[in-house]
Amino acid sequence: MTKEEARQFKARWQLINHAVAEDVRCTPASDKLQQLAVMYEAGQALGWTDALKEGEDGVRERWRRLKEKYHA
Repeated sequence: MTKEEARQFKARWQLINHAVAEDVRCTPASDKLQQLAVMYEAGQALGWTDALKEGEDGVRERWRRLKEKYHA
């Protein structure tokens, strides 16, 4: 791949990323909420919620220590 081809490749991906970001900004909140609900249900169906809960206590403890240390 030449430098010019690499620049063109990068420019195309920047256009794509811009279009995707614009699409997300224009998506109504109700659609975003429905998409989130679908992802949540998929996670439950795949059994991911149990795996996520395993580390929950550790995360809460780290947040507690951070709040304590920084007086938040």
